Amino acid sequence: MRQLTSLDAQVLALETPRQSGHVGGVAILDPSTRESGVLTGAHVQELIAERLPLLPPLRWRLHEVPLGLDYPYWVDDPHFDLDFHVRELALPSPGSDEQLAEQVARIVARPLDRARPLWELYLISGLESGHVALLSKIHHALVDGMSGAEIMGLLLDLSPEGRELPPPRRWADDEAVPGQLGMLARGLLGLPRYPVRAARALPSAVPNIMDTPFATLPGARAVGRVAKGIERRLTGQEGVVHARGYLPAPKTSFNGRVCAHRRFVFGQLPLDEVKAVKNAHGCTVNDVVVTLCASAVRRWLLEHGELPDGPLVAQIPVSVRTQKQIGTFGNRIMLMSAPLYTDEADPVTRLRRTHDALAGMKERHRALPAGLMQDANDFIPPAVFSRAAKLTFRLATSRPGRPTWNLVISNVPGPPIPLYLAGAQLVANYPVSVITDGMGLNITVMSYCGHLDVGIVADREQMPDASRLMGWLREALDELLAAGQAGTINDSTLPAGSVNQAIKGPPPRKTPRSSIASAIGEPG
Repeated sequence: MRQLTSLDAQVLALETPRQSGHVGGVAILDPSTRESGVLTGAHVQELIAERLPLLPPLRWRLHEVPLGLDYPYWVDDPHFDLDFHVRELALPSPGSDEQLAEQVARIVARPLDRARPLWELYLISGLESGHVALLSKIHHALVDGMSGAEIMGLLLDLSPEGRELPPPRRWADDEAVPGQLGMLARGLLGLPRYPVRAARALPSAVPNIMDTPFATLPGARAVGRVAKGIERRLTGQEGVVHARGYLPAPKTSFNGRVCAHRRFVFGQLPLDEVKAVKNAHGCTVNDVVVTLCASAVRRWLLEHGELPDGPLVAQIPVSVRTQKQIGTFGNRIMLMSAPLYTDEADPVTRLRRTHDALAGMKERHRALPAGLMQDANDFIPPAVFSRAAKLTFRLATSRPGRPTWNLVISNVPGPPIPLYLAGAQLVANYPVSVITDGMGLNITVMSYCGHLDVGIVADREQMPDASRLMGWLREALDELLAAGQAGTINDSTLPAGSVNQAIKGPPPRKTPRSSIASAIGEPG
């Protein structure tokens, strides 16, 4: 048995009939690299069955504590049914990208069955390219981006022939699953721990409350300001100016309550062209990606007459998983805020401002405690945790309230070499991530084998024309390429973080990964 953390439980608590908490991806596979030239659902099942001893989370199901007295537990499912989790279907002719995107949108809109392990795989054939698609769904309460990469790393190989597998890990916390009375006793015995846990979290969580989802609560900004002032005096840093974590977000039509249905859009951008922009304008690949997203979203806002006077605010998930936490699964993330300069008309100036803002975000990340999200959640007793989490998000979407973030943007570095699943070469890997009330748009980008694979998830009613974003990303890249070739700016013209002279914190946390897991990267 393994108990969920408060951060894992928060993902579960926010699920409703309209919003789900699973993430995944659409892997495009070329079966011609297999000896038979064919990849079927049976082959995928055979691969998973072979590697299941290395993947214990695929057998875990939820076990609730009576009366919600404590967070749920993961327990091994004694009735695990692989046939239920691996499914197979085919697209009708001609099997276009649009048909695939529509099928994916319908499947990801359906919640996972909480009575079973929280994952599903769909092998989709009939693509006009002759390839097959493997759609994965796995609950965010079970994995974050890095732990999800570990799972995918155990399914993917560096050659079509596969590899010798390591021995299965032994889990020290395996034990018999108690019945309802036993779980009730666990919940009652755990009650005294929570005041102690809240007191321990107090020094780190309250001064940084504006960097958590609880920033929407009335009075949160004032409380955080006072607590930060006290912290500076106690630590002898009074008078030092820190980077400002709070950014006011305007409201757009994709910042209301989401419906139960989704739009999914996918496509590719050439990585060498993105790097050419990076080199020409003296910035980073991440600066370019975020700027491209700002340009595409600006076009959408202009088309709908919704362009705000100020920038939007993007949520950027950052992993804080340490080396000791590798292989522990669950969530170890921090949600950072960065301005998205949709209010800037000039693409080069937009890139320059983005470069400076993201440099400031990195400084702020270094200064924040790694367990901030966990500490903030520890103030809420498990018995009322679900209601409190839902209230927080409701405040973010109510009028005249303002959202904490407008959308999610994530850019994940991946491998420059080809990978294989059951002998079929991975051609592309398009991320499929989460949208919630208040954030009806998610753009996740993953690099792989010389290209950027873009996965866009949007609310079907709020953004029925989300498919246009992919073309606008391409046009935005062309604009920056042209500007770089014209010599509009060079390295010396970009500011070196002048707007955000934050106090330097500890060096960035380094998180080693296995070779294949790091290649897969970190979706949504």
